Amino acid sequence: MLRGIIIAVLSIAVVGTGYWGYQEHKEKNAILVNAENTYQRAFHDLTYQMDLLHDKIGTSLAMNSKTSLSPALAEVWRITSEAHNDVGQLPLTLLPFNKTEEFLADIGEFTYRTAVRDLDKNPLSDKEYQNLQSLYKQSADIQKDLRQVQHLVLKNNLRWMDVELALASGKENADNTIIDGFKTVEKTVEGFSENNFGPTEIGMRKKDERFRDLKGPKISQERAVEIAKKYSPYGSKAEIRVTKNGKGSDYGFYSIDVKSPEHKAESTIDITEKGGYPIWFIVSRELGNQKLSLNEAGNRAVAFVKENKFEDFELFESFQFDSVGIFTFVGSKNGVRIYPDTFKVKVALDNGGIIGFSGEDYLKSHHERNNLKPSITVEEAMSKVNPNVKIMDKGLAVILSKLNKEVLCHEFTGTMGKDTYRIFVNAETGEEEQVEKLDNVEPNF
Repeated sequence: MLRGIIIAVLSIAVVGTGYWGYQEHKEKNAILVNAENTYQRAFHDLTYQMDLLHDKIGTSLAMNSKTSLSPALAEVWRITSEAHNDVGQLPLTLLPFNKTEEFLADIGEFTYRTAVRDLDKNPLSDKEYQNLQSLYKQSADIQKDLRQVQHLVLKNNLRWMDVELALASGKENADNTIIDGFKTVEKTVEGFSENNFGPTEIGMRKKDERFRDLKGPKISQERAVEIAKKYSPYGSKAEIRVTKNGKGSDYGFYSIDVKSPEHKAESTIDITEKGGYPIWFIVSRELGNQKLSLNEAGNRAVAFVKENKFEDFELFESFQFDSVGIFTFVGSKNGVRIYPDTFKVKVALDNGGIIGFSGEDYLKSHHERNNLKPSITVEEAMSKVNPNVKIMDKGLAVILSKLNKEVLCHEFTGTMGKDTYRIFVNAETGEEEQVEKLDNVEPNF
């Protein structure tokens, strides 16, 4: 009798374990399929944007009317921004692709600065037309290379997940059609001569990808594992797998997976090699019923941020999604908000544990900013705001301009009708840099 009960219990345990393993395998496959679909869409969109870019630059060259040329160049800038976004969604972090991104950045900067100026008073010079002709030819070369990669991807049914695995494992030197194709694109761009685009701007080029301004020495893999255990509640009794970034990366980091079959939970974290800062991490586990208020969770988030060497910040936004509180922090110095220094923290409302963090923007952007004094007064800046907007709050803030350049602004929060807006006026030139419509309270249905 007892033997039969033991056998039955063991059989149920085996079936249960098998079912749990099947479910986990199924969920992981779903995640992989979703990632692959995202990569494929971004790549084919990038190829399409390069087609549009080449055609639109060619169209601009044939234009004579200033009223037609300005919107055409603005459209080139928009397409360039879309192409940048597509590149950012591909698993190319570990593959040097900076020359191509700089080329897109140069086109974006040149066309935007030209499109927004008064072409009647300051028309395109002969040199600028030569630059457009050069960009037209160069974009054709990139278009051709990308089309070749696209042809091989479709013909051979290639997967982008294989690219990501090859780069992460440092095996990118093996035969990989996609990696080889993008290296060809990069080599093509390296062969372009430098164009004279006028005054140097930070522009759309990426910020320092190497986290140059981080403090602290380089850490070892062992130290990275110790740090990772701080963020995972299962670190001491779990399976740990460490991957160091591959060759050619712009910055050093460790990717650490912590898996606990006992708790049916897993966490993943990327840690910078310099200083040991968390770039991002996420803890995957089942959440229980809410026991903490959003305010209590916010206090946990602030304590977590302070414990982990982040400085000069303020809690900017918070909202709740099911049993999770999500908190956005921005940089703050002497009362000036530093919006490029942004990071997010996710707190579980069942036990107050930190289950998510994203600090990449902060780590890349944070540096000493000394010149935070406006050239125009708040009254002068307010005169540039739409008079129909009722100003409710004002202050100073650093934001990124359309050319991705940091600018000091007067920040105004105001209402017009039932809507709320955030308006930024350049504190040096008095120009309206940016207007944001803030989300209204979601209605209940």
